[in-house]
Amino acid sequence: MGKVTEPVRPNLTVNGELLRKLLVGFIENEVHKMGFHRAVIGVSGGVDSALSAFLAAQALGAENVWALIMPYKTSSPESVAHAELVVETLKIHSAIIDITPQIDAYFERFPEADTLRRGNKMARERMTILYDHSAALSALVLGTSNKTELMLGYGTLYGDMASAINPLGDLFKIQVWQLAAHMGVPEEIMKKKPTADLWEGQTDEEELGFTYEEVDQVLLLMIDKRYEIQDLMEAGFEEKFVRRVFGMVQSSQFKRRLPLIAKVSGRTIDRDFRYPRDWGR
Repeated sequence: MGKVTEPVRPNLTVNGELLRKLLVGFIENEVHKMGFHRAVIGVSGGVDSALSAFLAAQALGAENVWALIMPYKTSSPESVAHAELVVETLKIHSAIIDITPQIDAYFERFPEADTLRRGNKMARERMTILYDHSAALSALVLGTSNKTELMLGYGTLYGDMASAINPLGDLFKIQVWQLAAHMGVPEEIMKKKPTADLWEGQTDEEELGFTYEEVDQVLLLMIDKRYEIQDLMEAGFEEKFVRRVFGMVQSSQFKRRLPLIAKVSGRTIDRDFRYPRDWGR
């Protein structure tokens, strides 16, 4: 490739209606063939969980979708209000479960814990609640992590990254916004800055140090088009930025795999015994 002045701008545009049909069908097929009819979702007030809820309501019917809203004492009231707006718009079941008591009780023993530890604990606490309700409701936990977050490792292992099935995991953040707009996710949710709401004033892009639009362009070329670092530099992207993104993808690979099992037998689960999840049905 020859050097260019402006970075390559890969096409991240999606066909909203086709994508809606594919993901609604995915949820319906996967939930039903595993013997379930319901889904439970952690609805945070952000666009990702809102989109998962919208897709689930169309796939399974609003009466078969449960939204759990799980604020901590420092969570933004706006986040709770937006989560409730999703519930009201879709007419799905919901419950608000304050996680403050159990989080504070734990960190009374570890007052030195930093914001990373506290944020990870909150994410994992929410997931334990989701899985408890999945057992009570005979429902599957529906994921809300998008491809950008998964590739960057921008999520908590066994926390918000956990789920039974994930309809958004192959959509970059920019594409999530497009599909959410197509499906009628409320405008106030669409327009606000993405945030994990882990502490007051926290935003994803400020914490990451780049915008989703910027990183999605690099990730599409790096992951989908198999560009190497040199290719991306020749395509016009800044070397420091490219190497940082590459480093984040590489260092978070362990988050995207099941735990590595030491091989001591003839058929090891993660490399020899590799049947589909619905094998034998």
